[in-house]
Amino acid sequence: MDFLPVFLRVSGRHCLLVGGGQVALRKAGLLLRAGARLRVVAPELQPELRALLQDSEHEKHEVLERSYATVDLDDCVLVVAATDDLELNRRVHAEAQTRGLPVNVVDNPALCSFIFPSIVDRSPVVVAVSSGGRSPVLARLLRARLETFIPASYGRLAELLGRFRGLARDKVRPMARRLRFWEDVLNGPVAELALAGREEQAEGLLRELLEGQGEAPPLRGEVWLVGAGPGDPDLLTFRALRLMQQADVVLYDRLVAPEILNMLRQDAERIHVGKQRANHSVPQEEISRMLVRLAQEGKRVLRLKGGDPFIFGRGGEEIAELSAHGIPFQVVPGITAASGCAAYAGIPLTHRDYAQSVRFVTGHLKEGGAELDWRSLVQPHETVVFYMGLAGLPEICRQLIAHGRAAATPAALVQQGTTPQQRVLTGSLATLPGIVAANEVKAPTLLIVGEVVQLHATLAWKGEARA
Repeated sequence: MDFLPVFLRVSGRHCLLVGGGQVALRKAGLLLRAGARLRVVAPELQPELRALLQDSEHEKHEVLERSYATVDLDDCVLVVAATDDLELNRRVHAEAQTRGLPVNVVDNPALCSFIFPSIVDRSPVVVAVSSGGRSPVLARLLRARLETFIPASYGRLAELLGRFRGLARDKVRPMARRLRFWEDVLNGPVAELALAGREEQAEGLLRELLEGQGEAPPLRGEVWLVGAGPGDPDLLTFRALRLMQQADVVLYDRLVAPEILNMLRQDAERIHVGKQRANHSVPQEEISRMLVRLAQEGKRVLRLKGGDPFIFGRGGEEIAELSAHGIPFQVVPGITAASGCAAYAGIPLTHRDYAQSVRFVTGHLKEGGAELDWRSLVQPHETVVFYMGLAGLPEICRQLIAHGRAAATPAALVQQGTTPQQRVLTGSLATLPGIVAANEVKAPTLLIVGEVVQLHATLAWKGEARA
């Protein structure tokens, strides 16, 4: 992040606005909505700005129709320079910085210690969107979309819940139970009544729920096995994202992209359980036991896996352990790497002219050789996708050729598919090992073997990272 998102209290406090034109007018309106006491300094004020200050109880504000002076910074908590005089803006910025005051020079991010976001105002609920000063128009477009998703009644709902925070703190303990209580309220009839404008009924029902908390049963834990897909956060399902925002603790693998981890609930406990070739930071048996233990503690546990939990994700082993201990669970499918990476590489896994079937195989070969049924993997008109096949690539290609697949069969290695780092290396069973050896390749990778690979040359649509 270029700027730390914060909300600053300026109500009843002096804020300096240098400038009297149209841009200053916009900033004045925003500051006044937050309750600021303005000190406006400019040789001349446009009529609209003067009228705005007069309509906002003029005696609370200062209007100084003259040039800016250093003394104008006295007693101020925030500074905005909104003039078209670059030298003056630089002076205001420098002097504000010297005093440690947050300063914004309009349309000049380099001279800003803070910036104004685009705002969705459902007070007391406020949503701020920023592009870091790079594209204010983009921020406004995003704000416009959010406006359609956030009803005005959310403000009334927040006011209602705020009135009951103290009672909830007394009635619902410990904090873990209180968080669960508020989530149930916001996903239940109390919120529906409040959003429908039936606030008295909503308040009565909320009071009843709080009064009944003294006899609440112990917290019931649950485990959610969620597929995070191959890397692109846009490929997450709606259910996956919803559960990611509700989990108390998250166990995640190395293959889960950082961008996806950033979408988790911020206060959730995060436990990295590793999983990479020859280096399992946490053994599978321990992961399964950990899921049981955390759920028995009453926690909502998210087991976040790259790809799909049931395709080379060992999800079946984990839910078997959960079922044996009577732990409730859900499984949320994810887009598996074969489907996602092939699609982003422009390689259809099946095609009427080239392949009528597809097979997924683990390419994680055991030390000393492979235990795959190679004869079944050399069928004509079939695409074979090898997961985790980078280390064993030369042996895989050699075995396929030895068991009857033509050495000229097209093959592709997809590196970090669906992400901005995606790269596709293509060749044949005979040449691909050498091509990969000549390039620096980073896991995770996916090996695709079959005639469909030749379509990559014409169907690739996603720009790829340069080597």
